[in-house]
Formats: sequence, structure tokens, C-alpha cells
Amino acid sequence: MSQTFRVLVSDKLSDKGLEVLRAAPGFEVDYRPGLSEAELAEAIGPYHALVIRSGSKVTANVLENARELKVVGRAGVGVDNVDLAAASRRGVIVMNTPGGNSVTTAEHAIALMMSLARHIPQATASMRQGKWEKRRFQGTQLAGKTLGVIGLGNIGRIVADRARGLKMDVVGFDPAMTADQASELGVRLVDLDTLLAEADFVTVHAPLTDATRHLIDDAAFAKMKDGVRLIHAARGGIVDEAALLRALEAGKVAGAALDVFEQEPVDPENPLLRDERVVLTPHLGASTREAQEIVAVQVARQIVAYLTEGWLENAVNAADVMPEDRG
Repeated sequence: MSQTFRVLVSDKLSDKGLEVLRAAPGFEVDYRPGLSEAELAEAIGPYHALVIRSGSKVTANVLENARELKVVGRAGVGVDNVDLAAASRRGVIVMNTPGGNSVTTAEHAIALMMSLARHIPQATASMRQGKWEKRRFQGTQLAGKTLGVIGLGNIGRIVADRARGLKMDVVGFDPAMTADQASELGVRLVDLDTLLAEADFVTVHAPLTDATRHLIDDAAFAKMKDGVRLIHAARGGIVDEAALLRALEAGKVAGAALDVFEQEPVDPENPLLRDERVVLTPHLGASTREAQEIVAVQVARQIVAYLTEGWLENAVNAADVMPEDRG
């Protein structure tokens, strides 16, 4: 008798991804986006697979209640909303889709940089008020400027490539990359202090870890050029927002463009919301139709392959879960 696999989807997912899951023989899919942590903990018990994006919090408490769970699939790259240690202890494989939204996120970072350089959101708001303020919104040219890319993974590499197409000089910092590898990308690899000192624009594309939390803090801003501009479309928490505000107020930072924040949704009282030098978007990096379809289909296929064939792809904790311990 063939086995039935129950799948819970607890965040919004493209219909194309749901179709892959529902078409797989023996799969039963429940689509319940928007579950709170407590609701997810209560519901998870009978499910063999859980599909999430960034909204669901897969905590130790949720995993303790996951008596049948074999795999968590994240439609996207970041898995900081999953307790990886707790998942590994319970033999639950955690997968992501690291390449599916790289182009879209990189394009958003470039869009943020251009908006920041030319004051596009502020000028739009001004014109909607019936004003014509050409002098107020004089911008800065990108060509000939130095872009410092912190993190040269899938997204950082694409940002570097696009920036070179804009005739920017690109320096990069990534402890996992060699100088020769960076050179092949047209990037000069430097240490972090050198990047901060040389860059006219700094863009962050690192994962959020204990080592990178508040990587961009008061000390980092002090090492930057006067009038530097910061783009952050990676993970909230890498940039110390209080330090950024101090750097803006001191004139060290001429402007910032932020897609991610330490608290999401952003607290309406966050002073960065009221600073006209800051361009803000609500974590839109991966939010294109194309990217959402790609990651949804990819994670669905990975889950089907793992449950039916034991095939592992993009499993971030495979090394921590012995085969005999897997759920």
C-alpha cells in the first residue's frame, strides 16, 4: 500500500508550487497561510512536510509538536525563522531555494541604489505636492564611483556584475572567497576595513549570523567615507539601525536605502521612517511574480523528491542529521 504524505503550507505560496505538491501521487496538501507560532504548533502534529516563506516561525516549540515531520521547505534563501538546532535534534531536514530569487533581489538592490543616488522617491513625493524642486534633488552619478559589496554569494555576485555594467568600480568582502575567484567576477577582494574606507556606496548581501549581527555598527560607520551611501537588502539585524541614525544625523552617511529591518513589520515610531534621506521598501527584494513562482516550484519539487525518493537538495542541515535519525 502506497504511503500518504501530508503537507502543510503555512505561508502564501504561488499557485504553481501548490500545483506541484497536489499533483504528486499520495500527497495531501493543506494551504493555511498566516498561522501564528501558537497555531502552527497546534496544527503541525500530523504533517510530514511543512512549506514556509519568511512569515512562519518554526521554533523549538513548534518542532516539539511535530511528531511526523520529516522536512521543512523554505521557498527562499533565508532560514533564520527556523530553529535549525532543534530541527536537527529531531531529525527534520530543512531545505531552502538559494538561487531562485537571486536575480530579483539583486535587481532590487540596484534599484535602491539608483533611487538613493537620484532621490527618486523624494522627488516623486514633492511633485505630487505640486512642487518643481530641481535644485533640491540634485543627485550623484554612479559611473566612476566605488561600490563595496559585503558578501559575494549568489546575490552579491549579481549585484557586482550589474554595477560593473554601470561602470562602477567594485570592491568586495567575503571570507569564503579567494582573490582569484573575485577577480574572475571583476571584483577586487579586500578586507572589510578597506572596503568601508574606499566605498562611495556600500551594499550588504551577507546572511544573518551571530558573526554578522550588527556588523555595520558605530565602529563600521566611523571607518566609512564622509557622505557614504548605504544599501541594505539582505537581512534585518546586520545593520545597527540606531547606529545608522546616528551616522545620518552626524552627516557621515549621506543617505541609506533599506529593504530589511531589525523589526518587521517596522515599528511606526521608528525614526528612520521620518528621515527624508532614507529610501524604504517593505522587504520587497524577492517580491516579483517570476521569483515567487520559481522558488515555489523549486521547493515543492525538492520536498516531493525527498519524501518519495530520499533525494536531498539544498538541505542546509544535512550534515547535522544522520541518515538513521531522519524523520
